[in-house]
This record gives sequence, C-alpha cells and structure tokens, in this order.
Amino acid sequence: MKTLGTASAAPGEFDTGRLQVGETRDGSEFGLPVAVLNGADDGPTLYVQAVSDGDELNGLGVLRRAIPQISPAAFSGTILAVGIVNYHAFQVAEHRNPIDDTKMNRTYPGSESGTSSERIAAATFEAASRADYILDLHQGSTSRMLNEARVRCGRRHRLHDDCLELAKVFGCGHVLDQKGPDGQLARVGPDEGIPAIDPELGGAIGWDEESIRYGVDGLFNVLRYYGFLDGSVDPDPQIRASGFDRYGSPSGGLVDFQVALGDPVDPGDVLFEVTDPFGQLKAEVTADDSGVFWRSRRLPQVATGEYVCSVGTNVSEY
Repeated sequence: MKTLGTASAAPGEFDTGRLQVGETRDGSEFGLPVAVLNGADDGPTLYVQAVSDGDELNGLGVLRRAIPQISPAAFSGTILAVGIVNYHAFQVAEHRNPIDDTKMNRTYPGSESGTSSERIAAATFEAASRADYILDLHQGSTSRMLNEARVRCGRRHRLHDDCLELAKVFGCGHVLDQKGPDGQLARVGPDEGIPAIDPELGGAIGWDEESIRYGVDGLFNVLRYYGFLDGSVDPDPQIRASGFDRYGSPSGGLVDFQVALGDPVDPGDVLFEVTDPFGQLKAEVTADDSGVFWRSRRLPQVATGEYVCSVGTNVSEY
C-alpha cells in the first residue's frame, strides 16, 4: 500500500483523500486534496504539487487533466500528488497565505509546530522526501512569462546535473538555471538527494490553456523518460539562462513593450516605453545585457520604480 494523508492505494489502484494539517479559524479541521496512484509494477516515485501560491492555478489544471489519463494497471511506480498546497490563499485567490502573510515557497522544509505555512510545508515535504523526483508546478502569478522550468539548487550543487536533466526532460523550451531563495522546495529537495524543479507554466489570471498543455506534456515526458510509463523520450535542446535582469519604470505612466516574450535582445535594444495618458513619451528603457525577453507585467499602468519586465541573461543551449 502507498499512502498520502487519507488516500491509500494498493498496487494497480488510485485513490484520493485529504492531508490534514490544522484547523480553520472556526475550529474546523481542513486538509489538502491529495492523490496516490500506485502502479501495478514496482518503480520510482514522483512527487508533484500545485498551487503553492494561491493564485497560480495552471499547475492544478495540469493535474486535473493529466491524472485521469494515467491507468495504474499500465504504470510502474508511484505518483504522490498534492493538488492545492496553499489552502488558505486558494480560498481567497491570493498569492500569499493570508493566515500568516507568508509566501509558501519560502518555508520549506517547514516545521510541524511553526506558522500556518510552515506546518503545511512540513506536511507536504514529508511526502516529497519519499520521492525520487519532485515537480513543484508554478506559474508567473499575474505576470506574462515564458513557459519555463527552474533549476534552483545552484550550479555547484552535487545534484545540479540531475536537476538540469529533469528540466530538459520536462521540455518547456526555456530553463532558468539560477540558485533560488532559501525555503524553495526546488532548492531544499536536492539537499535531501532528490532532483527537483519548479516549472513556471506561463502566467495568467485563472487558466491558461497553452501553458497547461505544456505542463501536461512535460509531466508525461517525465513519466516516460524515467520509466513510469512505456515509451521513449528524446529531450529537445533547451534555452538556458543563468542570470536575470529586472527592470523598473523610471517614471509613472503607461507601458508599451517593444519586444515580445522569447525575443532575443542586445544591449541598447528598447524594451519598453512609458507614455502619459495622451501618448506623450516620458521614458524609454533599454537592455543592459544580451539575453532573452523573459517576463513582463500584465497591466500597463506603472508608478515610478514599479516592476515592468525581466530579461534572462548568460544564455546558452543545452
């Protein structure tokens, strides 16, 4: 039997349940929705989670679409899945956990006696630590973003090559290879000897169907490449950036982008212009380095110093 919370599946079976992690403000118990898919044959274990940030729903879209397509009878190994990690933020469609005003993906490996976010992190990390591979499905919140996979362990980490391989197999086309902040699951997982990535599946308010398709394809690439499912995968070359330049607005106004996501940029190329409400040019911002236009804000209005866009730098192909 393989279990996660109240979900329990014998070989060749699938089950769903709840992972209890605390009580709400009225004293009612709450649990995260979880699933266990236990293959008919022995094999590795994949841990996959979504909605670590409460407004990032594309990963949930991936699980909702992909899991019903997998037959336990034709599967080797186990999938442990948490559909909604940031329970409280999901309920109110916010990015951070409103109970402790914390970004969940800064709290791993968590604490069983800590804050709300730390307790959820501890419960989910216990499941993740039983796996051979970890996928933490994210998206660019409300920003526009390339479909990418992020390798967060750092280039000197002993599992760096394994994480790069996992990102290549997932196959979004773009990889950000940059050490992540403390507390990210994709950084903590490799410290426990488990290759981990956090695919950033575009950016949207609600569902983004194209990004969900990327995620479904990526999940099945991983399942076939690592022997969970029959079939072969020949990973495509990925565009890798190991740096990230962020640009803010030098003045308040309305933004007009002069490049599109995925476009190559060179130093001096105009990234965006800022105008007043009547179309009069107030500012023009150019690229500092060569790279790929990676991420941009969705809303056009900006204040002085407000975030506008990012360029992936130190770009190569692998």
